[in-house]
Amino acid sequence: MRLAVLFAAALVAGSCTVASARQSHASKAPKPQVTDAAGRYDYYVMALSWSPTFCRTHPDEDEQCGHEGFGFVLHGLWPQYEGGGGPQRCRTDATPDRRTVEATLAFMPSRRLVNHEWHAHGSCSGLAPSAYFGLADRAFASVQVPPELKAPSRDLSMRAADLRAALERANPGLADDMLSLHCSQGELVEVRVCLDKDLAPRRCGKRMRTGCPVSAPFTIPASR
Repeated sequence: MRLAVLFAAALVAGSCTVASARQSHASKAPKPQVTDAAGRYDYYVMALSWSPTFCRTHPDEDEQCGHEGFGFVLHGLWPQYEGGGGPQRCRTDATPDRRTVEATLAFMPSRRLVNHEWHAHGSCSGLAPSAYFGLADRAFASVQVPPELKAPSRDLSMRAADLRAALERANPGLADDMLSLHCSQGELVEVRVCLDKDLAPRRCGKRMRTGCPVSAPFTIPASR
């Protein structure tokens, strides 16, 4: 009888220890992350695409590439975190209406791109589509294109330092740590400029790296 009582007590103690361990483990488990981050970010990255490079590999994009004369066009205005990256594809039922899309084509000349950028990035801005693309329009207009890059009629060869210097001359207040350059197969693809929420140039957060050669020249294809 006494042995039975001791055995039962040991079972109870053991089950309490297991329950305590489970509670301790549960308290250390990570909490589920919030997936809807609309409106919660630190600054913007404005991506300026060099249209002639894009059109060399996307000739079927007739809306953008069926016309001559484009240089820089707006790829996107991306909400960004100081620590790198940014929210994407936030939950929303909103979509750009026809008037907003038509106005946006003046600086983002592709309906497909307009809709993609809204769902991928604009949805996380905390703004309605018309307000977001209005902000994107002002952001695009806030950066001046250097004279030598306004629809050049022939291919240009530049180094990263030369392109940075040209952009900074055209935009007083812009500095090296406020932008990054991106190339592919020896050609300029994109310039990215970091902007605060008032659209003033600012220092980029973490994980913003240049993707063009440091010393070797690269080509900026002509706008033709």
